[in-house]
Amino acid sequence: MHVMHSMKAELKGASSISFQNHSLFNTAPHSSLTGALKGCLGSLDGACIEKLLLHCASALESNDVTLAQQVMWVLNNVASPTGDTNQRLTSWFLRALISRASRICPTALSFKGSSNNIQRRLMTVTELAGYVDLIPWHRFGFCASNNEIFKAILGFQRVHILDFSITHCMQWPTFIDALAKSPEGPPSLRITVPSFRPPVPPLVNVSTHEVGLRLANFAKFRDVPFEFNVIGNNLGPLLAPNNSELSNESTSFHVESLLSLLNPSVLNLRDDEALVINCQNWLRYLSDDRKGNHRCLSLRDAFLSLVKGLNPQIVVLVDEDCDLSSPSLTSRIATCFNHLWIPFDALETFLPKDSCQRTEFESDIGQKIENIIGYEGQHRIERLESGMQMCQRMKNAGYLSLPFCDETVMEVKGLLDEHASGWGMKREEGMLVLTWKGNSCVYATAWVPSETRDPIVFDATMA
Repeated sequence: MHVMHSMKAELKGASSISFQNHSLFNTAPHSSLTGALKGCLGSLDGACIEKLLLHCASALESNDVTLAQQVMWVLNNVASPTGDTNQRLTSWFLRALISRASRICPTALSFKGSSNNIQRRLMTVTELAGYVDLIPWHRFGFCASNNEIFKAILGFQRVHILDFSITHCMQWPTFIDALAKSPEGPPSLRITVPSFRPPVPPLVNVSTHEVGLRLANFAKFRDVPFEFNVIGNNLGPLLAPNNSELSNESTSFHVESLLSLLNPSVLNLRDDEALVINCQNWLRYLSDDRKGNHRCLSLRDAFLSLVKGLNPQIVVLVDEDCDLSSPSLTSRIATCFNHLWIPFDALETFLPKDSCQRTEFESDIGQKIENIIGYEGQHRIERLESGMQMCQRMKNAGYLSLPFCDETVMEVKGLLDEHASGWGMKREEGMLVLTWKGNSCVYATAWVPSETRDPIVFDATMA
């Protein structure tokens, strides 16, 4: 573990940053701050930046706003949204810390860029395609999942995919194309999506129904019988399709209504179809809070229990391989910093500093950082679990792991060959894991229900 941390510090510290204004220290910094800066004066590498971030988090957790502000001034002297990897990443962590500090002490904190609101952009479908192609952060999961789904549905004439994802069905054109090439002819394909989604990037300027129409046109062009359904329109979506003004207020929705959608009658399940459950970057947004009642299921576990009761042919889960569920701010900062430097570092390898595409992609990651660091309670919706934690959760819920076949591994390797040489893949405890310079990024897993178990009570009032 220490070896991995040292390697990350070395990678993040590839280019040191010089302080621009030593007069910051003329005001006799807090003795605790002096200790934090020991060995960092003159330049800051990734390890020193992380140390300062943790020091600031500790000050905020103990309500020491004066010390926190001193540390933020130092970080502000380093941060730059147009600098190198460390500077750009620091600027987003600083923004998140300022956001959090402003709720402890309403006095305005004036730092570079701190007054600028995050621009939440709406992409066209064409721009979305370029977004998911930029680095294999999403395509990895698409590729691994699609190959396992294709294997699981062989021999069925009807396929029904219940899709829970945040990428607006970008996964399915490739899958439809693969079905069209089936030697025995394509099965009919039905895709069902919920009307709501978490209010997180990527955001598009078209409705879910418009996305479905585009998929239907493509399926028709490829001679694949196709049907697209949107369920839960009566719930009121978490995100209006054309609303870019998102707040950080609670993003919870009616839990009872969400769970009521997961039954055969609402989904119009048919006996002769293979049911596929696809979860891409979705489960992290379902609450894992049991409100102290350990006899009841959390929303996350209740979702998995109800999905299991639908008797799917396969369940695929894809998400980032990182544990951000800790109640401790310092723990989340350390984990988040060592995880989200990866996309910043990857973009640095092939996009110039003034690239609009790079700035926009990093802004989307920055929104995630601000939620992880700046908020608590129901406002903090980014609650990732690591792949190992999710695997244990699935086993506890009564699922059996499906190993990825060699053909899937070869397909994923082919995808990664199209990107920078730093990307790789490893097998780990039944998972396929995307890596960047050897560090875990995204995991993909496949599951089937085991024997049926007695249901556990879910207390819907906890939401």
